Amino acid sequence: MADSTTSRVSFTLDSTLDAVATVEDAAGQFALKAGFTEDEIPNIVMAVREAAVNAVLHGNSYDPVKKISASFETSGDALVIRIIDQGQGLDPDAIPDPLAPENILRGSGRGIFLIKAFMDEVHFRQLHPGTELTLIKHRTPAEPGQ
Repeated sequence: MADSTTSRVSFTLDSTLDAVATVEDAAGQFALKAGFTEDEIPNIVMAVREAAVNAVLHGNSYDPVKKISASFETSGDALVIRIIDQGQGLDPDAIPDPLAPENILRGSGRGIFLIKAFMDEVHFRQLHPGTELTLIKHRTPAEPGQ
């Protein structure tokens, strides 16, 4: 496991798919530096990608005036990632269940489901305007002798 030194990086980016790629790449690099395993890193990266896509597509609707922000921070035993958009806001309780029979064949609507599956904690906060999505992944100490 990486040491417990706190480190942080943040970005403010345009509402584009290039921004999503930048955030996704940063997530992979940051998770690796934070000491996550090769099994955990792709899941963290996918969760962050889904959050960034949601911010660009659903939050900001690709509006060139609106920005997304992403921050990555390690401290103690966790990686904390925040993705912020400047959109209308999101009510997480209004998101349809992707496992409900009527939604199984839909081509979209699984992003939040995946984020929650891959991260240990997921928190939504309304910013008026915008939504802040906080993703937390806890690091587990290595087993003795490894």
